[in-house]
Amino acid sequence: VLFRSDTTKRYVMLNKPTGVVSTMKDEQGRPDLRQYADRFEERLFNVGRLDADTSGLLILTNDGELANVLAHPKFGVQKTYIAKVRGRVTAQTLTKLTTGFELEDGEIKADKARVLSASTKDNTSLVEITLHSGRNRIVRRMLAEVGHPVIELVRRQFGPLHLGTLASGQVRDLSKLERGLLLTLAREAAE
Repeated sequence: VLFRSDTTKRYVMLNKPTGVVSTMKDEQGRPDLRQYADRFEERLFNVGRLDADTSGLLILTNDGELANVLAHPKFGVQKTYIAKVRGRVTAQTLTKLTTGFELEDGEIKADKARVLSASTKDNTSLVEITLHSGRNRIVRRMLAEVGHPVIELVRRQFGPLHLGTLASGQVRDLSKLERGLLLTLAREAAE
């Protein structure tokens, strides 16, 4: 498999709002990704998923091969999330997140975890967590397991791509540099 730049391929970054399901056609009539994909001539589909109640970076593309590689759990693309959680997250909790523990579907650990801020006013913390697991609702389950249920969750980074200042519900084509980084990542993963 050789991933090279191909002008017929489209790579789009979406800042998925909460309440939108990560599918092109939702059988239950909920808001889905079509409203974003329909803005482009190409037939786009999503690379991986984000829960309806999670917002943030999602890639839409018509490059099926790349999508399969990047979404496949065995390739473990690194993703970074910012979670607003209940309670004050301690250093011991961060250590537990990065050394790992058992969940019902096996062991899990974050690559990195740090507290960005804490509010005594509403007893919440903002935590940045980086991991390469693609397991279902994994960030929410991990944080619940260590006693800090998630209030809000945003994916800020997917592999080499950063959400940056892209507003909720906005889409943009990836830059030439971002496309190159993504194709390189896919190439390395597939080797």
